[in-house]
Amino acid sequence: MRRTVALSVVAACIWAGGLTAAAHVQAQEPSESPTASAEPTPAAPTEPIDAGTYAVRLRDLEQRINELKEQIFRSKARLSLLAETVLEGVVGGGQAVIIHENRMSQSYKLVRVVYALDGAPIFTKADEEGSLGEQKEFEIYNGSIVPGEHTLTVNLEYRGHGYGVFAYLKGYRFKVRSTYTFAVPEGRVSTVHVVGYEKGGPTTPLEERPAVRYIERVERQTRPDASGEGSQ
Repeated sequence: MRRTVALSVVAACIWAGGLTAAAHVQAQEPSESPTASAEPTPAAPTEPIDAGTYAVRLRDLEQRINELKEQIFRSKARLSLLAETVLEGVVGGGQAVIIHENRMSQSYKLVRVVYALDGAPIFTKADEEGSLGEQKEFEIYNGSIVPGEHTLTVNLEYRGHGYGVFAYLKGYRFKVRSTYTFAVPEGRVSTVHVVGYEKGGPTTPLEERPAVRYIERVERQTRPDASGEGSQ
Protein backbone atom coordinates (compact mmCIF):
# COMPACT_ATOMS: atom_id res chain seq x y z
CA MET A 1 0.00 0.00 0.00
CA ARG A 2 2.75 2.48 0.92
CA ARG A 3 4.67 1.53 -2.21
CA THR A 4 1.65 2.30 -4.37
CA VAL A 5 1.13 5.70 -2.71
CA ALA A 6 4.83 6.56 -3.16
CA LEU A 7 4.69 5.74 -6.87
CA SER A 8 1.62 7.91 -7.26
CA VAL A 9 3.34 10.85 -5.59
CA VAL A 10 6.42 10.47 -7.82
CA ALA A 11 4.24 10.37 -10.94
CA ALA A 12 2.38 13.47 -9.82
CA CYS A 13 5.65 15.33 -9.30
CA ILE A 14 6.95 14.36 -12.74
CA TRP A 15 3.68 15.51 -14.38
CA ALA A 16 3.80 18.83 -12.50
CA GLY A 17 7.43 19.35 -13.49
CA GLY A 18 6.59 18.77 -17.16
CA LEU A 19 3.84 21.37 -17.10
CA THR A 20 6.22 23.90 -15.46
CA ALA A 21 8.92 23.33 -18.11
CA ALA A 22 6.42 23.64 -20.96
CA ALA A 23 5.12 26.89 -19.49
CA HIS A 24 8.68 28.19 -19.20
CA VAL A 25 9.51 27.38 -22.82
CA GLN A 26 6.29 28.98 -24.02
CA ALA A 27 7.06 32.10 -22.06
CA GLN A 28 10.51 32.40 -23.72
CA GLU A 29 9.17 32.17 -27.32
CA PRO A 30 8.90 35.68 -28.83
CA SER A 31 5.49 36.78 -29.78
CA GLU A 32 4.91 37.43 -33.43
CA SER A 33 4.57 41.12 -34.15
CA PRO A 34 1.68 42.04 -36.35
CA THR A 35 2.78 42.82 -39.91
CA ALA A 36 1.86 46.24 -41.11
CA SER A 37 -0.17 46.17 -44.31
CA ALA A 38 1.52 48.25 -47.02
CA GLU A 39 -0.83 50.57 -48.77
CA PRO A 40 -0.54 50.44 -52.59
CA THR A 41 1.10 53.47 -54.13
CA PRO A 42 -1.34 55.21 -56.41
CA ALA A 43 -0.26 55.18 -60.07
CA ALA A 44 0.76 58.47 -61.56
CA PRO A 45 -2.03 59.91 -63.65
CA THR A 46 -1.44 59.60 -67.40
CA GLU A 47 -2.43 62.27 -69.82
CA PRO A 48 -5.28 61.16 -72.10
CA ILE A 49 -4.47 60.83 -75.82
CA ASP A 50 -7.02 62.26 -78.19
CA ALA A 51 -8.31 60.16 -81.07
CA GLY A 52 -6.47 62.16 -83.73
CA THR A 53 -3.05 61.72 -82.10
CA TYR A 54 -3.70 58.04 -81.51
CA ALA A 55 -4.68 57.49 -85.14
CA VAL A 56 -1.54 59.26 -86.39
CA ARG A 57 0.72 57.22 -84.11
CA LEU A 58 -0.99 53.98 -85.10
CA ARG A 59 -0.70 54.79 -88.82
CA ASP A 60 2.99 55.65 -88.41
CA LEU A 61 3.60 52.36 -86.59
CA GLU A 62 1.79 50.36 -89.26
CA GLN A 63 3.80 52.07 -91.99
CA ARG A 64 7.09 51.26 -90.25
CA ILE A 65 6.04 47.63 -89.79
CA ASN A 66 5.08 47.33 -93.46
CA GLU A 67 8.40 48.85 -94.56
CA LEU A 68 10.28 46.41 -92.34
CA LYS A 69 8.29 43.48 -93.71
CA GLU A 70 9.02 44.59 -97.25
CA GLN A 71 12.76 44.73 -96.56
CA ILE A 72 12.70 41.29 -94.96
CA PHE A 73 10.69 39.77 -97.81
CA ARG A 74 12.99 41.23 -100.46
CA SER A 75 16.13 40.08 -98.66
CA LYS A 76 14.72 36.61 -98.12
CA ALA A 77 13.63 36.26 -101.74
CA ARG A 78 16.94 37.45 -103.14
CA LEU A 79 18.92 35.13 -100.86
CA SER A 80 16.68 32.21 -101.78
CA LEU A 81 17.00 32.84 -105.51
CA LEU A 82 20.75 33.43 -105.22
CA ALA A 83 21.24 30.20 -103.27
CA GLU A 84 19.20 28.29 -105.82
CA THR A 85 21.22 29.79 -108.68
CA VAL A 86 24.56 28.94 -107.06
CA LEU A 87 23.51 25.40 -106.18
CA GLU A 88 22.34 24.75 -109.72
CA GLY A 89 25.55 26.20 -111.12
CA VAL A 90 23.74 28.43 -113.58
CA VAL A 91 24.94 31.87 -112.59
CA GLY A 92 23.69 34.28 -115.27
CA GLY A 93 21.71 31.45 -116.90
CA GLY A 94 18.45 33.36 -117.12
CA GLN A 95 16.79 36.59 -116.13
CA ALA A 96 13.26 37.50 -115.06
CA VAL A 97 11.66 40.94 -115.10
CA ILE A 98 8.24 41.39 -113.49
CA ILE A 99 6.33 44.66 -113.88
CA HIS A 100 2.96 45.61 -112.40
CA GLU A 101 0.59 47.73 -114.48
CA ASN A 102 -2.49 49.45 -113.10
CA ARG A 103 -5.34 49.99 -115.56
CA MET A 104 -8.18 50.21 -113.06
CA SER A 105 -10.63 53.09 -113.12
CA GLN A 106 -10.91 55.72 -110.39
CA SER A 107 -13.59 53.62 -108.70
CA TYR A 108 -10.86 51.32 -107.31
CA LYS A 109 -7.84 52.41 -105.29
CA LEU A 110 -4.96 49.92 -105.07
CA VAL A 111 -3.99 49.73 -101.37
CA ARG A 112 -2.02 46.48 -101.08
CA VAL A 113 0.26 44.45 -103.36
CA VAL A 114 1.88 41.09 -102.56
CA TYR A 115 3.98 39.13 -105.06
CA ALA A 116 5.62 35.73 -104.58
CA LEU A 117 7.90 33.84 -106.96
CA ASP A 118 7.96 30.05 -106.54
CA GLY A 119 6.47 30.51 -103.08
CA ALA A 120 9.07 33.06 -101.90
CA PRO A 121 7.78 36.64 -101.30
CA ILE A 122 9.58 39.12 -103.57
CA PHE A 123 7.48 42.26 -103.15
CA THR A 124 4.91 43.54 -100.68
CA LYS A 125 3.61 47.04 -100.13
CA ALA A 126 0.55 48.54 -98.48
CA ASP A 127 -0.70 52.11 -98.63
CA GLU A 128 -4.20 53.04 -97.53
CA GLU A 129 -3.82 56.52 -98.99
CA GLY A 130 -3.95 55.04 -102.48
CA SER A 131 -0.59 56.25 -103.81
CA LEU A 132 -0.02 52.79 -105.27
CA GLY A 133 -2.94 53.32 -107.61
CA GLU A 134 -1.49 56.61 -108.82
CA GLN A 135 1.45 54.77 -110.38
CA LYS A 136 0.60 53.43 -113.81
CA GLU A 137 3.36 50.83 -113.54
CA PHE A 138 6.25 49.87 -111.25
CA GLU A 139 8.89 47.16 -111.21
CA ILE A 140 8.40 44.14 -108.98
CA TYR A 141 11.53 42.10 -109.72
CA ASN A 142 14.54 42.24 -112.01
CA GLY A 143 17.31 39.69 -111.54
CA SER A 144 18.91 36.35 -112.34
CA ILE A 145 16.84 33.20 -112.12
CA VAL A 146 17.24 29.49 -112.77
CA PRO A 147 16.17 28.55 -116.31
CA GLY A 148 12.93 26.58 -116.44
CA GLU A 149 9.32 27.04 -115.39
CA HIS A 150 8.40 29.34 -112.52
CA THR A 151 5.15 30.22 -110.77
CA LEU A 152 4.17 33.77 -110.00
CA THR A 153 1.54 34.43 -107.31
CA VAL A 154 -0.23 37.81 -107.23
CA ASN A 155 -2.43 39.21 -104.46
CA LEU A 156 -4.04 42.61 -104.98
CA GLU A 157 -6.40 44.51 -102.70
CA TYR A 158 -8.49 47.49 -103.79
CA ARG A 159 -10.52 49.97 -101.76
CA GLY A 160 -13.70 51.29 -103.30
CA HIS A 161 -13.54 54.97 -104.21
CA GLY A 162 -16.70 56.77 -105.25
CA TYR A 163 -18.55 60.06 -105.02
CA GLY A 164 -22.07 61.24 -105.58
CA VAL A 165 -24.41 58.30 -106.16
CA PHE A 166 -21.35 55.99 -105.97
CA ALA A 167 -20.22 57.18 -102.53
CA TYR A 168 -21.20 53.81 -101.07
CA LEU A 169 -18.12 52.27 -102.74
CA LYS A 170 -15.88 53.71 -100.02
CA GLY A 171 -16.92 50.95 -97.66
CA TYR A 172 -16.07 48.10 -100.04
CA ARG A 173 -12.90 45.99 -100.29
CA PHE A 174 -12.04 43.98 -103.38
CA LYS A 175 -9.37 41.26 -103.35
CA VAL A 176 -7.84 39.55 -106.37
CA ARG A 177 -5.65 36.44 -106.21
CA SER A 178 -4.05 34.97 -109.31
CA THR A 179 -1.22 32.60 -110.30
CA TYR A 180 0.71 32.42 -113.53
CA THR A 181 3.35 29.99 -114.81
CA PHE A 182 6.03 31.25 -117.18
CA ALA A 183 9.24 29.82 -118.62
CA VAL A 184 12.74 31.28 -118.58
CA PRO A 185 14.96 29.77 -121.30
CA GLU A 186 18.73 29.52 -120.92
CA GLY A 187 20.39 32.81 -121.83
CA ARG A 188 17.07 34.65 -122.20
CA VAL A 189 15.17 37.41 -120.45
CA SER A 190 11.51 36.72 -119.64
CA THR A 191 9.53 39.88 -119.00
CA VAL A 192 6.08 39.47 -117.47
CA HIS A 193 3.67 42.41 -117.28
CA VAL A 194 0.97 41.85 -114.65
CA VAL A 195 -1.99 44.02 -115.60
CA GLY A 196 -4.77 44.86 -113.15
CA TYR A 197 -7.90 45.78 -115.10
CA GLU A 198 -11.71 45.76 -114.98
CA LYS A 199 -13.34 42.97 -116.88
CA GLY A 200 -16.92 42.85 -118.14
CA GLY A 201 -19.12 45.82 -118.90
CA PRO A 202 -21.47 48.32 -117.25
CA THR A 203 -23.83 45.54 -116.16
CA THR A 204 -21.06 43.48 -114.51
CA PRO A 205 -21.30 43.57 -110.68
CA LEU A 206 -18.61 45.71 -109.06
CA GLU A 207 -17.21 42.82 -107.02
CA GLU A 208 -16.62 40.80 -110.23
CA ARG A 209 -14.82 43.49 -112.23
CA PRO A 210 -11.29 43.50 -110.71
CA ALA A 211 -9.13 41.00 -112.61
CA VAL A 212 -5.55 40.28 -113.69
CA ARG A 213 -4.06 39.38 -117.05
CA TYR A 214 -0.48 38.68 -118.09
CA ILE A 215 1.64 39.81 -121.02
CA GLU A 216 4.86 37.82 -121.48
CA ARG A 217 7.81 38.61 -123.71
CA VAL A 218 11.04 36.59 -124.11
CA GLU A 219 14.22 38.19 -125.44
CA ARG A 220 17.87 37.30 -125.65
CA GLN A 221 20.10 38.57 -122.88
CA THR A 222 22.29 41.54 -123.76
CA ARG A 223 25.95 41.12 -122.91
CA PRO A 224 28.56 43.88 -123.10
CA ASP A 225 31.00 43.47 -125.97
CA ALA A 226 34.63 44.55 -126.09
CA SER A 227 33.68 48.18 -126.76
CA GLY A 228 31.51 48.22 -123.63
CA GLU A 229 28.27 48.43 -125.59
CA GLY A 230 25.55 45.83 -125.30
CA SER A 231 25.08 43.27 -128.05
CA GLN A 232 22.25 40.85 -128.79
